[in-house]
Amino acid sequence: MRRVNFSEKPVLTGEKTVLRPFTEADADPMWEIVRDPEVVRFTFEPGTDLTLERLRSWYGTRAEQPDRLDLAVTDRATGELVGEVVLYEVDPHARSCTFRTLIGPRGRGRGLGTEATRLIVGHGFERLGLHRIQLEAYSHNLRALRVYEKAGFVVEGVRREAQFREGVWVDEVLMAILDHEWAARRGTA
Repeated sequence: MRRVNFSEKPVLTGEKTVLRPFTEADADPMWEIVRDPEVVRFTFEPGTDLTLERLRSWYGTRAEQPDRLDLAVTDRATGELVGEVVLYEVDPHARSCTFRTLIGPRGRGRGLGTEATRLIVGHGFERLGLHRIQLEAYSHNLRALRVYEKAGFVVEGVRREAQFREGVWVDEVLMAILDHEWAARRGTA
């Protein structure tokens, strides 16, 4: 059985995006991205206290983390940092992990998030030997749910009224994709 290893931090290149390891210098553009109202609405717990200093420390150490893979999503045409994709919470025995992403306002509506999702999911299955990649998303985050469905994620369940956000209860949608499902979508056995 192949062991999942997140120590290598690859550069993954698509037609529209380049996924690359984070550096401390990425904290400044990420600071702008994580303060975007849509990112806050769909990503952070209420009361999360983010500072630029914390982001510098966080992104400055992502390349050193052997238990997770955090990659910067950049626009291939311009090199601009537009978001991130992350594989984390690995279960080595089950060869599974959790996926999350966030795309800032300048990266939305152009297929960058869809391609970035496909690139990292493909890397997880084809290079890291994962069997299962799962995620959670708020049910009202329709843009993200469409991206995940296009990448092959399947809804496995819903946690009803799991979070209280902006004065209302929201559901969390649980989704996953398996290695053989990915291979079938990619036309390989």
